[in-house]
Amino acid sequence: MIELSGVTKLYGRVIGVNDLCITLPTAGYGLIGPNGSGKTTLISLLIGHLRPTLGQVQVFGVDPGRDRSVLRRIGLCPASDVLYPNVSALEWVTYQVRLHGFPRRDCDPLARTALATVGMTAAMNRPMGTYSLGMRQRTKIAQAIAHQPDLLILDEPYNGLDPVGRADMTRVLQDWTQAGRGLIFASHVLQEIESVTMSFLLIQGGRLLASGTADEIDQLLLGQPMKIVVKGPDVRDLLSRLAEVRWVDSLELKRDRESLAISVNDAGELYRALPAWVSENESRIEELSSPDGDLSALFESLLKQHRGETV
Repeated sequence: MIELSGVTKLYGRVIGVNDLCITLPTAGYGLIGPNGSGKTTLISLLIGHLRPTLGQVQVFGVDPGRDRSVLRRIGLCPASDVLYPNVSALEWVTYQVRLHGFPRRDCDPLARTALATVGMTAAMNRPMGTYSLGMRQRTKIAQAIAHQPDLLILDEPYNGLDPVGRADMTRVLQDWTQAGRGLIFASHVLQEIESVTMSFLLIQGGRLLASGTADEIDQLLLGQPMKIVVKGPDVRDLLSRLAEVRWVDSLELKRDRESLAISVNDAGELYRALPAWVSENESRIEELSSPDGDLSALFESLLKQHRGETV
């Protein structure tokens, strides 16, 4: 679906993205990074709005900057607001479909179907100037999916949506990926990504820190320093064992006497040893907290690894 080969984009002396090399088969991916990390620059490269300073971008086997026909296979919901106050959503989405080269007779049905998918049927004939921010956001997503693209690219698509709207859009995107279509979902809010897909591209400072599923990315951290918290009535049973092993850097028993914070230089060693210790002592351990399943912590661990820091 996407292939980036040594892609760098410079804005004068400012680096937008730096030496990105990745191949993505058709699937759903979360593009995660803080504001200013390079997400929007990468999206602009994928749709051909920007050309790389170095390297090569290919989408479905072609360079989107040279072969604009590939844009028919791509749907884009940009982060910026779109508002034509005197035009209805139906008129606008119909026109967007027409721009992709569809016969005029097909444009209206495709637009109506897309607007129904995002819950805008009741308001689709009203001027967009009367819409709330959430309604405009739904309309933007409708125009992105109306021409039935193979790849949907969303830049902060939940902006302006209330909790009901977010739940509705999550279901739409889940159905999209389950149908075998491509999705790039850019956000700086990890929980939004987790609700749709468990495959990620983690980007910071224009560099790709890691890519893969949450489990695959977590495997990168098993040999890295990490802080893990074990909770339960019998956590004190682990103190003597942990004090004897070389891969534990520090131990901290919390005031409640049921929470033990363990700083390790190799998390994999702890994960392998802990089940046997708990079983031997018949210890009551109720919870283990780590970057497993917690993308916020995982992202922070990757940043520390990238900067050469320890826990």
